[in-house]
Amino acid sequence: MNLYRFEVTIKEKPIHVIIVADSNEKAFELVDIELEKHYLKMPEVDDISLYEKRKIKNGAGFVLSEFETIL
Repeated sequence: MNLYRFEVTIKEKPIHVIIVADSNEKAFELVDIELEKHYLKMPEVDDISLYEKRKIKNGAGFVLSEFETIL
């Protein structure tokens, strides 16, 4: 299993989405599912970028900084 950190751009605003999945394809699918769960109406997504990927062993995590973005 892997821990994925995505940066999703909606209306030029970056949003970070954290996903656990066993493949890159499944992780991208889960990003869409999580966005649908979070928003009442699915927003128009400008871009989805894989920001970071880590193998889960005994544990894994990410530090999210307000100013950290790939844009």
